[in-house]
Amino acid sequence: MQVLQVQLAVQADPAEVGRARRWVRTRLQGHGLDPEAPIAETLILVVSELVTNAVVHTGSPAVLRLSVPVCGASATVGFDLVRVEVADASQDAPAPRHANGEATNGRGLELVELLCDRWGWYPEGSGKRVWCEIGAGHEGAPAEQEPAASAYAG
Repeated sequence: MQVLQVQLAVQADPAEVGRARRWVRTRLQGHGLDPEAPIAETLILVVSELVTNAVVHTGSPAVLRLSVPVCGASATVGFDLVRVEVADASQDAPAPRHANGEATNGRGLELVELLCDRWGWYPEGSGKRVWCEIGAGHEGAPAEQEPAASAYAG
């Protein structure tokens, strides 16, 4: 299986987060994935959170990388596993916070943890790379899924 791997240099400016979201949406759509599909919406949200963390907490440029499987001669996106990576210039480990109900920030890594199958980070050069993966079974955010009780209704 081939993997489409594309990357975007992101400047140290919070306005770049919107550009990163638009870039991911365009890349997915250009390779046959409906940008309104739950997995696409989740990917765009995850990218938004990871890029925001990189540019806000480091004050330095970052690199966003998207890796998606492609299927067949038409090069349409497959759904086996999609990987998002953001490399930044800080060696500080990402630290999930638990924001209170009134806080306007501090939920980014909690969202990544909830929405992705796996996530992590590793040191790279003078900085780090934060990554996450969303697999084929992804149905969207937990709030969009049916309650467990209705799945067992007879």
